[in-house]
Amino acid sequence: MMFLARFLSLFKHPMVLLLAVMLLAAQGPVRFDWSKVVIESGDKRHEVQVEMAVSPDQRARGLMFREHMPEGTGMLFDFKTPRNVAMWMKNTLISLDMVFIDSHGGIVAVEHSTQPGSQRMIEAGQPVRAVLELPAGTARRQGIAVGDHVRHDMFMTGGN
Repeated sequence: MMFLARFLSLFKHPMVLLLAVMLLAAQGPVRFDWSKVVIESGDKRHEVQVEMAVSPDQRARGLMFREHMPEGTGMLFDFKTPRNVAMWMKNTLISLDMVFIDSHGGIVAVEHSTQPGSQRMIEAGQPVRAVLELPAGTARRQGIAVGDHVRHDMFMTGGN
């Protein structure tokens, strides 16, 4: 009880109160910019509006706690350089398809209809530059598969 009283007494000082308010404001929701990708699958092209997860905070938050993802949308995780990536579904409420993409935009692995809330690690088995998450069933419906290609500016700059 004594600790709580001392802690609360700190907020009588205006600078401490201001600092506390600023720290709380900085902890607000993670925001994402939007972009477009085109998935080339055989002779078909599929446009997807994607939220870009590029910062560590954005990649950590991902699609957690979302209750719905409209068709034609997704989230593109940019890891900047090729690396072994392990994704999971912790705190993710909706099933997803995960499309693992190399540095040239080539699809190297697809995980279909992931289990919401699962802590199982999902990997491509090789280094990837990005992961595209889509509503579950999208990859099968649209015939998206290993060997297909994803077009986006991130893959046009080399990126190894």
